[in-house]
Amino acid sequence: MVETKGREYPGLTVPRPTMQIDSQDVLLVIDVQNGFCPGGALAVADGDAVIDVIHRIAPQFEHIVLTQDWHPAGHSSFASSYAGKKPFEQIELSYGAQTLWPDHCVQQTHGAELHPRLGLPQAELILRKGFRPQIDSYSAFFENDRVTPTGLAGYLKERSLMRVFLAGLAYDFCVGYSALDARRVGLPAVVMRDACRAIDLNGSVAQIEGEFSQAGVTVIESAALFG
Repeated sequence: MVETKGREYPGLTVPRPTMQIDSQDVLLVIDVQNGFCPGGALAVADGDAVIDVIHRIAPQFEHIVLTQDWHPAGHSSFASSYAGKKPFEQIELSYGAQTLWPDHCVQQTHGAELHPRLGLPQAELILRKGFRPQIDSYSAFFENDRVTPTGLAGYLKERSLMRVFLAGLAYDFCVGYSALDARRVGLPAVVMRDACRAIDLNGSVAQIEGEFSQAGVTVIESAALFG
C-alpha cells in the first residue's frame, strides 16, 4: 500500500517530487462533459469533483487542450444499437472487443456539452472524438482500432509541445488510453490522479494501472505541481 498525500492506491507507485511545468508542457483535459458527470447518461461517480482540481492546476500551464466525446445517434458503441444487448456487455467489432455503453454524449445534445462549470477559456483546442459511426474512440490520439489518428499527435508536434499532463474522465478509460497513446507516440505522459475519477468496470482500474507501469506513464497527485 502506497500512501500519497492523503490518498492510497494499492500496488501503484505515485511519486512525490515537485514537477516543474514549462512552455513545452500541455494540460490535456479529457471529456469533462455533462454526460459523464452526475445526472448524465454515463455518469462517473463524483465526476464533477475533477473540475475544482482542474481549475486549480490550469494556471500552471501555458497550453491547454480539451477533448469532447461527440457521438452520432445510433453509434456502434451504444447498447441500444443491438437487439437484446445491455450497457456494459462486450461484443466483438471489426477492430476487436468493444464495451457497449448507454447512449451518451450524442452530438448537439446537452449531454455532449462541456460541463457548464468548466471554465477554461484559455484552452487552445477542443478536439472532438468518437464521431465516426462504426468505431469508438477512448483515446485523444487514436480511435479504438489503435490505427486511425485523431490528429492530436501532429498538432502537438507542430506546436513543439513535448510532455502531456492529463486530467478528466474517466481515469480507467479515456484518460488512461490517452496517456498510453501519448507514450506510443513518444511523449512523456503524466496523469494527475486526483484530477480524475474512474468507472472501475470489471477491474478496469487495476488493468489500466498495470499498463501504465509497463508503458512508463507517471501518476502523481496535483499537489506535486505546487511543491
